[in-house]
Amino acid sequence: MLVKEILNAALKPVFSFEFFPPKKDEEWETLFETISALSPLNPSYVSVTYGAGGSTRSRTHNLVTKIQNETGLTVVSHLTCICSTEEETGSILQNYRENGINNVLALRGDKPAGMATLAEATKDFPYAIDLVRFIKANYSDIGVGVAGFPEGHPETPNRLKEIEYLKEKVDAGADYIVTQLFFDNRDYFDFVERCAIGGITVPIIPGIMPITTRKGMIRMSELALGARIPAPLMKKVLAAENDTEVASIGIEWATRQVQELIDHHIKGIHFYTLNMADATLRIFRNLHQ
Repeated sequence: MLVKEILNAALKPVFSFEFFPPKKDEEWETLFETISALSPLNPSYVSVTYGAGGSTRSRTHNLVTKIQNETGLTVVSHLTCICSTEEETGSILQNYRENGINNVLALRGDKPAGMATLAEATKDFPYAIDLVRFIKANYSDIGVGVAGFPEGHPETPNRLKEIEYLKEKVDAGADYIVTQLFFDNRDYFDFVERCAIGGITVPIIPGIMPITTRKGMIRMSELALGARIPAPLMKKVLAAENDTEVASIGIEWATRQVQELIDHHIKGIHFYTLNMADATLRIFRNLHQ
């Protein structure tokens, strides 16, 4: 089933989970334990990422087909422009078709280590819109999602241009938008309103990832696409005695975010799980108390 069909048919917010392909063979069993633990929450779909610079490409495709064949879950595979040719991408999409996978998330991706410029790495697809156009022109039966940035894309400081570029991807055939993680729902609501002003009408799915360690909070702030940590949340995390307390703070904060989003009747919520089940399970338990 296409993600756009799931979203359009939903009478209440749907939930989805994101995983990444393990780098070590022995970590695959742990990942499938996580998937098994989260499956009773009845996700409408799950997604699988690439590593930085497409470094886990083959593992991503192996994981996508494994999840599809062994769990029956609807799977969305990430595809990036990095180091991708039209021929290679076409082969990947044909393989997905043959395995019953008909949803992808089209991303530009990050510059690989060792390359001076993105131009060296993007080959046939300079931007995500080029990937969207290629998919829609040659594999129109495959659903396509794209990324959105509630706090603004770090490489597009002009936020008017940012929305114009996003609108172009929607016009090229993107079915929905899933956002980068954020910790202040006001950023998401403002982004949705900006999109509406720009004529974007497809569903915009918020991405949620709770802080569970102090180190994790610092890393989220340091990443190129890092999220802004609101002062009240930062204050609580920095005052925590240990990471057990940090996790409780982060999960409580994320629970309030999710509840507010549900109250605003959004189409769905996407959880970045980091291949671990505990935080997501605790959020769901909090929501149903």
